Amino acid sequence: MARSKASARDALKKLREQRGELDVREAQLRDETAAELGKILIECGAEMIEPADLKQLVRASMTLGIEAALQRLAPA
Repeated sequence: MARSKASARDALKKLREQRGELDVREAQLRDETAAELGKILIECGAEMIEPADLKQLVRASMTLGIEAALQRLAPA
């Protein structure tokens, strides 16, 4: 007897389940990444920076580009 192909409905159901699993994994990885970055900030003494200022600094650096930001911040 020939095996029947999975229906589009079954494939869609499976895809949605996988997407849900990926969403959970992404949330876990984001938390782990935040912890790693937090440790780096503390090692650098950045715990003294106000969160809003740090957020603004990071956003500006990302807009400018990391290399360009580092060059601007480097002592002359």
